[in-house]
Amino acid sequence: MSTEKPRKSLILNAFVEMCSGHQSPGLWRHPEDESHRFNDVDHWVELAQLLESAKFHGIFIADVLGGYDVYKGPRNLDPAIISGAQWPVNEPLAVVPAMAAATKNIGFGVTVTTTYEPPYHLARRLSTVDHLTKGRLGWNVVTGYLDSAARNLGQAEQPHHDDRYLLAEEYIKVTYKLWESSWRQDAVIRDRERGIYTDPTGVREINHVGKYYNVPGPHLCQPSPQRTPVILQAGTSKAGKTFAAQHAEAIFVGGHSPSVVAKNVKEIRELAQNEFGRDPRSIKFLALICPVLGKTEEEAVEKFKHYRSLGSIDGALALFGGWTGIDLDTYGDDEELRHVESNAIRSAVEGWSKATPGVAKWTKATVGQHITVGGLGATPVGTAAQVADNMERWVEEADVDGFNLAYAIKPGSFKDIIELLIPELRKRGLFWDDYAAPKGTYRENLYGEPGQSGPPADHPASKYRWNAGVDAADAPVPDN
Repeated sequence: MSTEKPRKSLILNAFVEMCSGHQSPGLWRHPEDESHRFNDVDHWVELAQLLESAKFHGIFIADVLGGYDVYKGPRNLDPAIISGAQWPVNEPLAVVPAMAAATKNIGFGVTVTTTYEPPYHLARRLSTVDHLTKGRLGWNVVTGYLDSAARNLGQAEQPHHDDRYLLAEEYIKVTYKLWESSWRQDAVIRDRERGIYTDPTGVREINHVGKYYNVPGPHLCQPSPQRTPVILQAGTSKAGKTFAAQHAEAIFVGGHSPSVVAKNVKEIRELAQNEFGRDPRSIKFLALICPVLGKTEEEAVEKFKHYRSLGSIDGALALFGGWTGIDLDTYGDDEELRHVESNAIRSAVEGWSKATPGVAKWTKATVGQHITVGGLGATPVGTAAQVADNMERWVEEADVDGFNLAYAIKPGSFKDIIELLIPELRKRGLFWDDYAAPKGTYRENLYGEPGQSGPPADHPASKYRWNAGVDAADAPVPDN
């Protein structure tokens, strides 16, 4: 590929979950896989230190609030339980302070849903962790996708998809008000002589009254280093795109080839600019890939074949069922899925078939096999140079800014990325040598702009900010 044209410096996040296997169900069987240590805080500290040594921007910890119980259903958890397909899974926010205490620069993105927890409570938890990490927290705003979660949290089923986004829109507005508008930046004065810890004129109620929430405030926490954590998002439905175009600072996209996601990236950038007045380049798109690397192409191919042999087809189809709501067990073992009645299945299979033309017939077994290494993302296999070529193609064709790097085995896949791939990316001028803002916030390093600890001026959260030295009468007034 040409080395003449200007190139983006890529954003690299490690994509993990507090479970065994995550996007590669069944690969806990590999003798070198340590993802089964997810209950051990040392495992997470070691991972954070390893990734920071290679200058990864962040660790993105996914989460679910229920089990994958669609496949061989209804409400049948056995395939997920047996294979360890994101089961069991722990709550991710709890481990972040331990990882932060052992590192100085790497950021931490954590998935938390807006559907089942009051915004006042979550705003406090996220502020607390932003304080403890010295401003290295990101919030992946999700609305949930599992009915099993809804049932366990007191609802018969999830709210309708678009209704979840209406709720999320009000929810995030409440958190902006609490984080940005409830406290003046310099309200805490700790005046020992006068005995005043916080100046009461620098704290106020937000008095939010809405369709879903009534939150008088004020926020329980003083302003944290970022105030608003980095806002991350992953939805690409129509409602998800609108939400992302308005709020997201980084967006996770998944697909087996750049052509699958290019249209979504373009649409969201245009929406952000035309509907919400945001700089479209300020939104960072990260594509999900799970590279399988070798010092030679033959070594990488053999490694990939071995991974595939250990993967759980049932576990993969359990994940597919949760992600799509479709139970592939209702189809025959040899039935070609590109001809079934479901539009969702046909469109997914068409995307895979274009990206992987070598598969003669797409059945539930080949779909399951495809998911066992890397889930729904792309899985480039080859040398560092071949994988780097693939990543450059994603940047050129889909206009992504970086990658969410999933693993086949942990930490082995990340060690391969560090030892083989990152030197190749640096040689091409595609990855930085050090953090842009050493000991800075996640946002400063994500944007590569030291000093940009809070949301940019064109982000909706920024309009709520109560700055230091500003009287309450002159500060932005939270609207409803």
